[in-house]
Amino acid sequence: MTVSEALESLLQSYRQYYNIETEHAAAPFAAEAVFHSHDERYVLVRRAKISEAEAHEYVFFATERSLTAERVKFLDERAWTEGLSRVKPHYSHRSSDIVLIILAEEISREAKDHIRSVKHYQSYRFTLQGWSHYSVVALELSTGELSFNRRGRDLRKLFRNIK
Repeated sequence: MTVSEALESLLQSYRQYYNIETEHAAAPFAAEAVFHSHDERYVLVRRAKISEAEAHEYVFFATERSLTAERVKFLDERAWTEGLSRVKPHYSHRSSDIVLIILAEEISREAKDHIRSVKHYQSYRFTLQGWSHYSVVALELSTGELSFNRRGRDLRKLFRNIK
């Protein structure tokens, strides 16, 4: 399976709930997916609002021929910075999660080690206005091996369809 075929298969998994952008994705990413959710709780009428919460997720897709540790560091920094620039914390903001998915033909051992060690977290006003978590997943197409950080483990199910 080629990188472009794997990307298309992965994007197909996201299409039902996410807005997909391939033409105008932030550089250096091949595509991005955005999800927004707004939830309100009220009693009898909408004016009697008990609570409201917003959740957002920004997913960045990168495709590489050969992934090195330096390239992972660059993509990691770029995804985290781009994702945080889109966060607008306010009283009903609950979370804005950022995800980086890398599809590569080959991944170096150093790159895999760096992916496992990546940790980013941001709270807004001591979590009163929400937080941002960061997940990284990389798929080595030549072997089918997945590399991920601690938060990225939850995305393993997504990759079963493209192996």
